[in-house]
Amino acid sequence: MNARSVAVWLAALGIAVAVGCGPKQVKTTIPSGQSTVVLLPDPGDGAVGRAVVSNSVGATELTGARESTTVAPNQAPAPVIVLNEADVTRLFGDVLATLPAPPQIFLLYFRFESEELTDESRALLPQVLQAVRNRPFPDVAVVGHTDTTGTNASNYELGLRRANAIRGRLIESGVDAGLIEVSSHGESDLLVKTADSVAEPRNRRVEITVR
Repeated sequence: MNARSVAVWLAALGIAVAVGCGPKQVKTTIPSGQSTVVLLPDPGDGAVGRAVVSNSVGATELTGARESTTVAPNQAPAPVIVLNEADVTRLFGDVLATLPAPPQIFLLYFRFESEELTDESRALLPQVLQAVRNRPFPDVAVVGHTDTTGTNASNYELGLRRANAIRGRLIESGVDAGLIEVSSHGESDLLVKTADSVAEPRNRRVEITVR
């Protein structure tokens, strides 16, 4: 997953939630009045990033799960304290329930120099469809990949054919065509790094991201 962070403000309560993953740092902007800022794990994989809470007087860095600080105008952010899960639920349960679900990623593998799925990957298609149906406003990205056999140009085209083959299957199963974006990375984004002209089955794939 790419590093990302989300900040959700509850202006009326003077509370902020920072949800982050990976090493990315987030700088929050404090509204007027006293505010509490809490760093929560990413809902997808539980990873925790960093948040720097600052104003004109000072700054405090949050680096651990459920670490929090309180800040008010003309006062430096308070020392970090760690909230327990019950406090997080009490303060942020309603807000967290409104956050979008984390993306779901599926890898489907293909036979050599083909747009035909392996038997194992064909069996995963119902899970992909269910993931799309579970989203009120789904967005589906389908990216085709290849191994390093063949030329860069031919592999780009093969990756695109694979992506479009999956797009066609999704449409046949009732997914709106307008929700699906297809692209190809060809051999430029290998799952398993290999030398040129290596037939690596795990690189012959389509990556589907359902948001």
